[in-house]
Amino acid sequence: MITSPRINNTNFTSLKVELGELRFNHRYLVAVFDEGVDLNFENFSEITNIIKTQFENRPFGFISNRINSYSINLSDANKFNKMFPNLKAYAVVAHNPITEKVFEIEDHFFRFNRKSFRNIDKAIDWVDNTLSSL
Repeated sequence: MITSPRINNTNFTSLKVELGELRFNHRYLVAVFDEGVDLNFENFSEITNIIKTQFENRPFGFISNRINSYSINLSDANKFNKMFPNLKAYAVVAHNPITEKVFEIEDHFFRFNRKSFRNIDKAIDWVDNTLSSL
């Protein structure tokens, strides 16, 4: 569940996908992946199609609200880096210290402009500011 008054309004499209829940507008996407999911390049294809359709070649942001525990196949990081060259702000909302440590490890594999937050509203502000400065 994505909980923020800034996201729970009519300016966002909500979708339930195989890997979890998405909310997106014309600038960025917010994702909550289901507990225990193992994200990899192949099973991310549904979301890839949504991103390509929604944002085309325009700069966009991605916020991962890590409420649940899940894994990312880091051997696929380079494929993700190449697939989304227009991803200009990637925020992670870490709800505990373990998630923050996982973010630090992942940061060695992904080339996106990435930042970790403890609060979804601060993550939204950073994504908005980053995209506005382009």
